[in-house]
Amino acid sequence: MVIPVYNGADSIASVVARVQQTFVGRSLEIVLVDDGSHDNSAAVCAQLCGQGVTTFVRLSRNFGEHNAVLAGLAQTRGAMIAVLDDDAQNPPEELPRLFDELVRQNLDVVYGRYVQRKHSWSRQLGSWFNDRMANIMLGKPRDLYLSSFKVMNRFIVDQILAYRGPYPYIDGLICRVSRRLGQLPVQHAPRAAGRSNYTLTRLIRLWLNMFMGFSILPLRVTSLLGLTISATSVLWLLLILIDKLWFTPHVTTGIPTVLACLVLFSGVQLMVMGMIGEYVGRMFLSSNGQPQYVVRDVMHARAAQTAGNMQVSSSAQANQPATQPVTQQPSEQRA
Repeated sequence: MVIPVYNGADSIASVVARVQQTFVGRSLEIVLVDDGSHDNSAAVCAQLCGQGVTTFVRLSRNFGEHNAVLAGLAQTRGAMIAVLDDDAQNPPEELPRLFDELVRQNLDVVYGRYVQRKHSWSRQLGSWFNDRMANIMLGKPRDLYLSSFKVMNRFIVDQILAYRGPYPYIDGLICRVSRRLGQLPVQHAPRAAGRSNYTLTRLIRLWLNMFMGFSILPLRVTSLLGLTISATSVLWLLLILIDKLWFTPHVTTGIPTVLACLVLFSGVQLMVMGMIGEYVGRMFLSSNGQPQYVVRDVMHARAAQTAGNMQVSSSAQANQPATQPVTQQPSEQRA
């Protein structure tokens, strides 16, 4: 189970406690990933390590939720893995149903579809837009809601971890690999503390990762747009010529019309150039070694030891989990 943590010091302990209570008597692996929090989330997570938390990963700075999830997935060993938020809005009590659906329907991923969402209107608007774009860009089923609350099998996790680009989008990677996807209605609780960390800027960045990172459809659209504008311009010129020769030869062609056309075509050119530049820039950063994430240190809890007596390993290598093994043996039913 992977829980990315960003400024979640006031809620993460209760989330972990509810997870433990939900899976009492079952083999469980909890991986917390501190994504460069500005509060004392790292200290809280370190304290939880050994009190039910198997692994705590601390990133060197804030890389974003999807990058943090990748860092956590790299530490998991179970046959089935869940991803949930640190703000207690994803009820851990819903996870057994999602896991059962994953096994019963032989699916790769099961998403939790919120019955009634408790996000702000701006967050819901951004999510709605991302969902509609995912229908076009990723080819996902229209009735499937891509949420951060999901469970996956080992196969899909291994495929996700094979991605090496610096701009991961977990749901895009899933849709690129499999169509064996399902969903179940789940409850969505109000945020336990603080405000949502998904600002408008973060939502736009997430949309760009999907828009630019997993499809060349934008380039095709711009090509079609250029052809359409060119054809329209030729038709427009022919109409102007016909009008000048046979209908209104005495009327002087207006300068405002020419200026408006220049502004229109210049804007289209700049948009297309900017889109191409975004693709080229991402290729440059990928070839230049831009990391998905950088792990500052990893803390592993020994299953047979008490809280506070734990094993710590440090790593500053990008995209690479610490090599020190977890003493708890992997289980085929570990969450």
